[in-house]
Amino acid sequence: MKAARYLLAPWWVMQLATGGKAFCDNPLIGSPRLNRMGLHRARVRLAHRMAASRRRRLAGLIDPADRIAFDRDGFVEKRDFLPPALFGRLRSALLGHAAPAREMVQGDTITRRIALDPPLLAAVPEARELLDHPVWRGLIRYAGSFDSEPLTYIQTILAGRVEAAPDPQTHLHADTFHPTVKAWLFLTDVEEDEGAFCYVPGSHRLTAERLAWEGARSMVAAGLDRLSSRGSLRIARDELAALGLPAPRLFAVPANTLIVADTFGFHARGPSARPSTRVEVWAYGRRNPFLPWAGLDPLSLPGIAERRVPWIWGFHDRAQPWLGQPWRDVGLKQPVG
Repeated sequence: MKAARYLLAPWWVMQLATGGKAFCDNPLIGSPRLNRMGLHRARVRLAHRMAASRRRRLAGLIDPADRIAFDRDGFVEKRDFLPPALFGRLRSALLGHAAPAREMVQGDTITRRIALDPPLLAAVPEARELLDHPVWRGLIRYAGSFDSEPLTYIQTILAGRVEAAPDPQTHLHADTFHPTVKAWLFLTDVEEDEGAFCYVPGSHRLTAERLAWEGARSMVAAGLDRLSSRGSLRIARDELAALGLPAPRLFAVPANTLIVADTFGFHARGPSARPSTRVEVWAYGRRNPFLPWAGLDPLSLPGIAERRVPWIWGFHDRAQPWLGQPWRDVGLKQPVG
């Protein structure tokens, strides 16, 4: 065991210069002593400075009003995002398209994902129009602080479908310690009490109060709940006021609403009062937060970007004995049904 720790030590040290976030897996990242000395706070501060620098270089990709809204709130909401005719064709084609799907169960909720891979993009040209849309591209790049293609899926949230404890994603949390981006183009209407997206406006900003909270949590995170110990820190609603933050906002929105958010901000999936279904085009982007450059991402090259999701699934299938694979292959499925 001691020999293994010596062998792993270089890897643990190298992770400090990456997006590595799991307090429970890396004894340096999770060290109460090092975090008491300021390790976690230093990583958070540096990551946010680097993101701010990259965003300044990407600001020309988005409308100034959207930049102001994002910098203030941590998200941009755009209703009636696509022209009605285009959205109607996109929605009809995606909801009726059967493709290889994966599912994961968390609490009482099933999440189903279908990759926007080359076969789907060939079958649904409207999906390619969405991915090439300059507002979609610009907002995701600015929010994520990188000129990179996100991973993109059709995502279905099937809430209240399993007899189990509540979905852990309904707890307010930050995805990680640095700015990241997620985007949702809702293909279905979303009611307030049916698993609506929830976000705490302004919680993406690294204030003195937030930095102090991060530091305090880092000293005990390895012993907290499973997701917090893995670097996705949870926060109770009654803690928000002490950080100078408002109450969370629930996004009850009609179909064809786009939301792009920085998920360093506290967010959650709202509770569902009954079994419900939410379908969206969902995108996710995260790179090494300490990179000084915004572009130079070979994984964003055409022919590679759209194949990453199947490659990732295949890698985890092969590495399941060592890394696990929470995404179960459920064969050909439509987003709903």
